[in-house]
Amino acid sequence: MAFKSLHDDNDAIADINVVPLVDIILVVLIIFMVTAPMFMKPTINVNLPKAASGDQTAPSKLNIALTADGRINLNGTFVSEEDVRAKATEEVAKNADVQAIISADKDVPHGKVVGLLDVVKGVGVKKFAISIDKK
Repeated sequence: MAFKSLHDDNDAIADINVVPLVDIILVVLIIFMVTAPMFMKPTINVNLPKAASGDQTAPSKLNIALTADGRINLNGTFVSEEDVRAKATEEVAKNADVQAIISADKDVPHGKVVGLLDVVKGVGVKKFAISIDKK
């Protein structure tokens, strides 16, 4: 019976062990699956009007959306007009140059958008932008 040394340098490694590679890939996949929901933003479906001209705007603390059924959404939560007024007043107190970004569904009456602009401008917001979809 011949004894074979474990440290025999004359033998070449004939196979590759892929088990560690598979383990690492599975761990990376699990990490991506766990962290992916953190990067997805919840959205509200607002059918924005289309326009050919429009510029990019900086992110804002006052993101206001008017849905087709007339509800007001402020930064991801449905609120009343008084809540918009209170939040706008709070943001103006922190930063006088705060900008309000208004996204209104194309089926919302013009008067509701103007009324919301009046509320925001009435508390001291000097800058506002209206969101559109590019043509």
